[in-house]
Amino acid sequence: MPGNEKEYIPLSVPCFEGNEKKYVNDALAQGWVSTGGAYITRLEEQLAAYLNVKKAAACQSGTAALHLALLECGVQPGDLVIVPTLTFIAAVNPVRYQYAEPVFMDCDESLCMDPVKLRGFCERECSLEDGRLVHTASGKTVKAVIVVHVFGNFADMEAIMDVAETYGLRVIEDATEALGTRYTQGRYAGRFAGTIGDFGAFSFNGNKIITTGGGGAVTGRDEQEVCHMQYLSTQAKDDPQFYIHNETGYNYRMTNLQAALGVAQMEELPEFVARKNRNYAVYREQLADFELGRLPGFREGTYSNRWFYAVELAMDRIQMSLREIITAMQEAGIQTRAVWGLIHEQLPYRGAIAYEMERAPYYSGCILNLPCSAQITEEQIVYVAEQLKKICCRKS
Repeated sequence: MPGNEKEYIPLSVPCFEGNEKKYVNDALAQGWVSTGGAYITRLEEQLAAYLNVKKAAACQSGTAALHLALLECGVQPGDLVIVPTLTFIAAVNPVRYQYAEPVFMDCDESLCMDPVKLRGFCERECSLEDGRLVHTASGKTVKAVIVVHVFGNFADMEAIMDVAETYGLRVIEDATEALGTRYTQGRYAGRFAGTIGDFGAFSFNGNKIITTGGGGAVTGRDEQEVCHMQYLSTQAKDDPQFYIHNETGYNYRMTNLQAALGVAQMEELPEFVARKNRNYAVYREQLADFELGRLPGFREGTYSNRWFYAVELAMDRIQMSLREIITAMQEAGIQTRAVWGLIHEQLPYRGAIAYEMERAPYYSGCILNLPCSAQITEEQIVYVAEQLKKICCRKS
């Protein structure tokens, strides 16, 4: 029976069904296991071809990718960068790496950044001075905006890019959860998440749709800027024989061993995306009669990788706390999780600018993530849905 100790249903685990062992063993046999080797180049070429961009640079993590993008945007100490509050904190911490300050933005119904409030902040709280967007109260320059495609759902990039173009902001797409998500209609039809703004950051952590164990990648609209980020990721080597370095570099390059795993995973990516979509449809069917919650949809005019499944619970009608629900699901052999704590409320960021927070506080208290591994079975999904409905109907 699903749910016993032998058939514990995890939240999101890697799926290795292809050439992973073959390629990793090949890298081991060649002795190329560190930050050099053919698999790194091969993975970068696969990513560029898949995303239909000129170049991608593999790096150590999605966080490293975001930091490299901020460097390339010219973010300096004292600058402001607009970020979402409803996201994983790794999307925001690189702003502080540059001694810049985040400006926290609310989300819309997609859980992604609200473009209406983004425009409102730029119009009402800032002014354009000599081509720079200046925050009126602090006198600081607003340099960039980081947009996160939450759970693989596309943010409203048409509206966000309009705001960025109006106010001269550089746009970094945090597509760490959205590899494979693309627009099917509108201005950006055919474009993938991470390829619309100035830069795109991707993550290959163990719970992502493909994994290299750790690891990530960064892309950009300008091929030369991607080359520069790649250069910075390898300690800015200008002459590797005589160790000449003309800029401050970083140890951000992906290893060949990681890349070997990634090459195999990229071969399976289309199948993983297809499974995620099929499994989401099963969840929708199983929860169609659930009166105490709903599965939020994905943006119209897009094809999502549906990386994570979120159920919006009617907490005002459930006689249990979200923590109690998670614990009860765990006892039933099912791993779930709450959405992230709002970043502007976290100790390192208290006192930062937070603009008109309304929806994010609501969603932070009612979103529950359900098991979504690519290899989850229909039987397991049915069991998860049954247990969720049963637990939420309990009297506390």
